[in-house]
Amino acid sequence: MPVKAVLLLAPMFLSVPVIAADCKDQSVCIDAVEAGNRVSLTAQNLKNFPVTYTLSVKAGDYAIDGPATVTRTLGPLESEQAMLLSHDGGGNKGDYRLSFEWTVGSQHADHDDDHLYGLPYAPSKAYRVLQGWGSRFSHRGLEEFAVDFDMPEGTPVHAARGGVVARVVEKHDKGCWFDGCGHYANFIVILHSDGTTGEYYHLQKNGALVDVGDSVQQGQRIGLSGNTGHSTMPHLHFAVYRASVWGNTQSIPIRFQAADGVVDRPRRGARYLANH
Repeated sequence: MPVKAVLLLAPMFLSVPVIAADCKDQSVCIDAVEAGNRVSLTAQNLKNFPVTYTLSVKAGDYAIDGPATVTRTLGPLESEQAMLLSHDGGGNKGDYRLSFEWTVGSQHADHDDDHLYGLPYAPSKAYRVLQGWGSRFSHRGLEEFAVDFDMPEGTPVHAARGGVVARVVEKHDKGCWFDGCGHYANFIVILHSDGTTGEYYHLQKNGALVDVGDSVQQGQRIGLSGNTGHSTMPHLHFAVYRASVWGNTQSIPIRFQAADGVVDRPRRGARYLANH
């Protein structure tokens, strides 16, 4: 759920600006600096890779210089003024509330549609596609271009494209199919050079073989498949994403290089032989 902070404004006689920080995941912070009748909200990226954040403010009696909701991308360790609030000085200033979310990557990522991805498993292996693009079961909307591979727990997962490991979660051991189950997913997020991310979901507990900050090559073994999170059976969920609003990511269509040719659209029930 979005984090909301209530910032109580300091009395006018204070000469030192009041600074309050609201941070998420030790990754992105929103700093509020008060000076007189103005409050500057600054977004700060604490990570060594680009992130996209969405910030929304319920300003109360304050005026906002610009829109009340913004979505922007910050470069590595970059910060910027996200909003400026002001008060006319009359009556009670009251409170304002902010909420924000973030995700890895750039909302302006320019994906190279001619790039050929490797299949996310070992060479000379082939696993059945459980869900392809646009599956009515769960591959709609943001997940339209995701692919689910029928991989037994503990199957080695290989990088479909090289990049830098941006996020790793491997602490969970639960898989289920009701609201909130997604929070139990283990996953690896790899940031590609074009600002998109390759994301590998439902890994087994302690199933990551890489750490945040590692550089990986296409075809490199990075993890072990599992059955965690929003899942009814062991499998690997893989897709390439572009950052979107409110910490979401939008899957984008890609092409795989299989042993017997290029796969333009993975088909449910098909098995594709990997050829890294």
